[in-house]
Amino acid sequence: MVSEFEIRTHCSSDLVAILELYPKAFPDEDLRPLVADLLVEKTGVLSLIASVDELFVGHGLFTICRVSGRHEDVSLLGPLAVVPRHQRQGMGSAMVREGLRLLSDAEVSSVYVLGDPNYYNRFGFLPEEQVVPPYALPEGWFGAWQSLSLKKPDQPLHGKLRVPPAWDQRTLWAP
Repeated sequence: MVSEFEIRTHCSSDLVAILELYPKAFPDEDLRPLVADLLVEKTGVLSLIASVDELFVGHGLFTICRVSGRHEDVSLLGPLAVVPRHQRQGMGSAMVREGLRLLSDAEVSSVYVLGDPNYYNRFGFLPEEQVVPPYALPEGWFGAWQSLSLKKPDQPLHGKLRVPPAWDQRTLWAP
């Protein structure tokens, strides 16, 4: 396990290095257009970098969204990437925890993720049925759509997750 790594928010000069790590982390999936579109947003995106000796080895995004008919901010976690050589060393978990802390401080009520339940349940994520993703998920993906409440909303959240344009693409929600 790497003992020394840093988690910080990205700055505009980091864009090229961030985009270079995605093909390493996801060789079969091109997430660079989504990441680039999200990173040019001036507000509503929390972008975290994991680095070792000033080398970028991980990146995670949290995008502010809304649930249809509601006014409180919620967030969509993803993508979350760590280059293979540095996986299983706590960097992904550290980025998630830091993101959740920052979102909680910002009064975001809930965080949603489409991902491996075996990974995300360690943070308290549970299968989500009341708030649905922007597009229908394949039948076998039950449990991959998850949520974590950061604060108790005035009324329970239910409805459709309303995402910014970068996320509003059917291909991002199913193979």
